[in-house]
Amino acid sequence: MFPREYRGVAFVVGLFLVVQVGALALVPEFAESGYQAVENPENPANSVLYVVAIVAMTGLMLAAFRYDFDGAIRLLIVGVSAWLSWYVFSALVSPLAAAVPAVAVAVGLLVHPEWYVIDTAGVLMGAGAAGLFGISFGLLPALILLAVLAVYDAVSVYGTEHMLSLAEGVMDLNIPVVLVIPLSLSYSLLDGESASEEASGVGEETASGVDEEASGVGEEAETDEEPDSGHDSDTGDGSDAAEAAEAGDRDAFFIGLGDAVIPTVLIASAATFSPAADLAVPLLGVNLPALLAMVGTLAGLLVLMRWVIRGRAHAGLPLLNGGAIGGYLIGSVVAGVPLIEALGLAGIL
Repeated sequence: MFPREYRGVAFVVGLFLVVQVGALALVPEFAESGYQAVENPENPANSVLYVVAIVAMTGLMLAAFRYDFDGAIRLLIVGVSAWLSWYVFSALVSPLAAAVPAVAVAVGLLVHPEWYVIDTAGVLMGAGAAGLFGISFGLLPALILLAVLAVYDAVSVYGTEHMLSLAEGVMDLNIPVVLVIPLSLSYSLLDGESASEEASGVGEETASGVDEEASGVGEEAETDEEPDSGHDSDTGDGSDAAEAAEAGDRDAFFIGLGDAVIPTVLIASAATFSPAADLAVPLLGVNLPALLAMVGTLAGLLVLMRWVIRGRAHAGLPLLNGGAIGGYLIGSVVAGVPLIEALGLAGIL
């Protein structure tokens, strides 16, 4: 791995941490403000409806790209960015005052969609979306959501590959359904090659769900989908040397916003609904299950980035969601929460 790739990985980890910590900080404010999106957060049907919505949104976006409605998709995502940003800012200032920076986010994306504008908007969206869904999905629905989306991400990247098509359509729009990871200080998303040529998460050399992202913004965005995954252009004979040479020529990585959002939904849900004792961290509502879910997600991210740097296509959510679920369950057991309760099955069985 080249030194600048190490810096890129550190940057990705930093962005994920900001999304996770931001969601945890927003959860108490969102809950107090009554932003819960469903009447019964413990109903597993909520997860099914959300997955159906993601699939439907993915289909609509693919159709839009096919029939040249790219501009409409861009405006939709920018609008969602402003909306989710408003939720975040409203936790800090009055709802009316929050509209000002939220509109500024939208204007920035429309006027100057440079990588740092996209990443800033993506982090705001990610923290806001994860916080809202975290207080709306109980433990069982959140676990079902992560498990189903991990399978869907894998199928859409390794099987049908429609996430790759979605990613290719999204990459040229310069919208925050992907997080841009520059590998040099001089990198500019607006100058030089397009994102899809450079590498990336789903489109080409990186990995991560975009599928959900796009929707997630609809949310997801998994990495290659709610994003999903990067697909390597041509690595020649596929040898490690060829892969390393190609990696060294990259100027940026791209990872789906959904890859950050989806596992963070479980983190926020654990902080909200787990009976584990609060850790009394200043400004954050966090317990051991939520904390270890964060650790598990980041562990999965490091493995994912190692694969991505080699230029191979990979679905992000299987690793990220798997790490989040594993960390959450370990944290629950260590915190003394019975496994059946940690799975959200106590009220059912």
